[in-house]
Amino acid sequence: MTRRGIAGAKRIVLKIGSSSLTRPDGGLDLNRIDTVARLAARWRRGDSDHQIVIVSSGAVAAGLDPLGLSARPRDLASVQAAAAMGQGLLMAQWTAAFHSHHLSAAQVLLTTADVMRREHYTNVRAALDKLLSFGTVPIINENDAVTTREVRFGDNDRLAAYIAQMVQADALVLLTDVDGLYTAPPSHPGAELIEKVSSTDDLMSVLVTGTGSKVGSGGMVTKVQAATMAAGSGIGVVLTSADRVADVLEMRDAGTWFEPSDTRPASRRLWIAHAATSRGEIVVDEGAAAAITNGKKSLLAAGAVQVLGHFSAGDVVDVVSQTRLIARGICAYDSEVCSQMAGSCADELKRLGWENPRPLIHRDDLAPLE
Repeated sequence: MTRRGIAGAKRIVLKIGSSSLTRPDGGLDLNRIDTVARLAARWRRGDSDHQIVIVSSGAVAAGLDPLGLSARPRDLASVQAAAAMGQGLLMAQWTAAFHSHHLSAAQVLLTTADVMRREHYTNVRAALDKLLSFGTVPIINENDAVTTREVRFGDNDRLAAYIAQMVQADALVLLTDVDGLYTAPPSHPGAELIEKVSSTDDLMSVLVTGTGSKVGSGGMVTKVQAATMAAGSGIGVVLTSADRVADVLEMRDAGTWFEPSDTRPASRRLWIAHAATSRGEIVVDEGAAAAITNGKKSLLAAGAVQVLGHFSAGDVVDVVSQTRLIARGICAYDSEVCSQMAGSCADELKRLGWENPRPLIHRDDLAPLE
């Protein structure tokens, strides 16, 4: 993938936020939806292998006017009511916009369980792959009508990164109301556009603030997090304003390009690393940390120093040192057994009654995060 964003990409995920889909008065911007659909259809026609998934915010914003609300409500029940009212209106507009270009759109509403539970994750992936094979444009949104504050993605930037990983996209396009990532908020004197991010080191001096618009729920922080998560999974990311979507889809440089990593982990490892819910922690010594990150080895009981939390065999847990998060993995034992085995080598475990002790986490079940 080159600096020209999605040049060479066959499958892309395009995320557009509430602030980019609403008018100044808070209503749904139908012209914006029509524009994105027209440009996406043109990009599709340019190559028969092109496929696009759209992650669209805007359900709550679309429901404000019909409910007589002037801004995004603060209480959960009103947010859910607005989402329930607006999701159908939002999807109707996407359907009509793509229908005018002879394309079908399909609604997919997701909750965190659909990403964090492995069986749900694989089912969603299979459904999306099938929709794409039919030539359909999936329109994805979080199911805000049934989510709670405690159990939700929190913003569609993170959801878009999960979807890009799930469908093995070549590129992720994050459209917002700012034309890229700046060294400081664009309103600050001297703020400069960062055209390319090659590694997280390029972000160390960036000041990112803000919590989004009055109709949205995200901000630049969540977009940078989503972009780095996707780029670390081998997916190139373009972060720019919705006004520049034509430039992106017509292969012109726009906004900030997050360079993808050279390797793309298997889908299962991506799920372990980014989507699954961690149920506990295993603290390891520096020798075990090096074996996992550099040697790509399994986590043996001898390298475990402490076990935190209560989890069952088969749960995903964090593997940490005294100072940092190293990896996540599927543990072969429950927390009580792990605590009993911690710090013991194979010979000691055999004397304690384990005839053929397995690794606490096999390397095939480990997703290093460094």
